[in-house]
Amino acid sequence: MVNLEWYRTFKAVYEEGNLTRASEVLFSSQPGVSLHIGSLESYIGFKLFERTSRKMIPTERGQILYDYIIDPINRLEKAEQHFKRKGLEEKPTLSIGMCSEVFQVFFEPSIGTLKFDVIAHFGEYPQMIKELTEGILDLVIIPQLVDSKGIIYKPFFKEKIQLIAGKNTDTEDIENLIFNKKWSELEQALKKQIWYGSHNVMEYSKTFWYQNFDKKKWFKPNFLVPNIISIIRCISNGQGLALVPDFLSVGQLKENSVKLLWEGRSPFENTFYFAFRENSRLTKEIAQIKEIISQEISKIK
Repeated sequence: MVNLEWYRTFKAVYEEGNLTRASEVLFSSQPGVSLHIGSLESYIGFKLFERTSRKMIPTERGQILYDYIIDPINRLEKAEQHFKRKGLEEKPTLSIGMCSEVFQVFFEPSIGTLKFDVIAHFGEYPQMIKELTEGILDLVIIPQLVDSKGIIYKPFFKEKIQLIAGKNTDTEDIENLIFNKKWSELEQALKKQIWYGSHNVMEYSKTFWYQNFDKKKWFKPNFLVPNIISIIRCISNGQGLALVPDFLSVGQLKENSVKLLWEGRSPFENTFYFAFRENSRLTKEIAQIKEIISQEISKIK
């Protein structure tokens, strides 16, 4: 059965000429708009648009369909506005790219208080910045600068990478080597330990190792788990070592379920940025995100 939203989406794409502007008009995501168009084309069995890198050009079938549906859709939208209760106004949608740990720590406590809809995206940072420039995402929370035209970066937070251990891990020898600054022996002692890692910590683990031991090679962890919060949970009240950002282990350190071993010979820090398009229409919603994250950061500190 046809979905009437497909026709509404078709009308927006036809009139706006591309997916990005149509998604803004509909307060939707670009992938959602593309899905609606694809579904409608599959349902009627005809191609409705010729797709180029910047434009959606209606086919002859698309022009005919638009002539058929424009008056009924306009009447439907007018009726909807006339009968819609005040409490059911359409809310804007903010699509945000970030790592899952940032969502869990900064968003989960307060996301229900927001007055707009949120779509959270997780993935590789360069790809998320690409999707930001293309209009698929509205905001990216990122610990690195990626050169992209038209993107504004605002720093808001610094994480420090630190070495932690489960509270039942025997770390006496390691702590003595750190205290006596026996770096070569420390490197060998650390390699003999049980290590936990995840895909999103491998790069800064290599950097930490190179910065402290002047070695580019980073050894493979014993256990690769889904994310950093999983790492901390695995070693809490158990054994093993891991390199993690300081803001993620604050609670466990206070509870003494993990212990801080080392912050390196010199601090290794990453700066987090809010990245957004300079012409964004969702500046109020982005400002609200900044506010709730600032509140959560103040709780951590």
